[in-house]
Amino acid sequence: MNVNIVDLGKMEYGKALEIQEKTVPRVLAREIDNTLFMVEHPPVITLGRRAKREHILLSDEELAKEGVELFDISRGGDVTYHGPGQLVAYPILRLDEFGKDLHLYVTMLEETIINLLKKVYDLEPATETGKYTGVYMDSRKITAIGIAVRKWVSYHGIAFNVKTNLKHFDWIIPCGLADRTVTSLEREIGRAVDFETVKSQFIQFFAERFEIMPVFKTLEEIL
Repeated sequence: MNVNIVDLGKMEYGKALEIQEKTVPRVLAREIDNTLFMVEHPPVITLGRRAKREHILLSDEELAKEGVELFDISRGGDVTYHGPGQLVAYPILRLDEFGKDLHLYVTMLEETIINLLKKVYDLEPATETGKYTGVYMDSRKITAIGIAVRKWVSYHGIAFNVKTNLKHFDWIIPCGLADRTVTSLEREIGRAVDFETVKSQFIQFFAERFEIMPVFKTLEEIL
């Protein structure tokens, strides 16, 4: 099974959200193959369906001063930060081809990151099965997951802190979990990494876990 891989580079959140919205019906109608978008966003805070405004610790005026946009979106979960150095992946998949099971789908996303961290960086990440989604290094969250599904087609996705400015997470209570901290790949391994290399590694482990063949496409070829 093929999956289109589209690298959006650095892109504002609103534009990437619009691209997802245009892609979901095309994947649903089988006009195009399942598609994975890779992107890096400027600073933005998104509020999922269960988000509480008090989990954003800055006022609207302070956020505007920092140049941070706010988006209320349809994914599950609470408050999430996206910013430079964070690898964001938006899989637009027909989930009936991957078990038609939301818990399984989230687990497969988690295992993509877990396998990458274990096999490439010799780390020991974990999940909190049955409690919170995402991937952790002890109590330090390294990857957030928030998905939405429309007629069994997935969108939104996964945010992996590669070389993210972790001070920006002080602006929020990430995912509403006050008893958790946030970490990044660079912090855990104690050295700098190349963002594009990690992106390629993610695509490799995503393809292996989902048993798919990546086919690299441009955005123009998709839309």
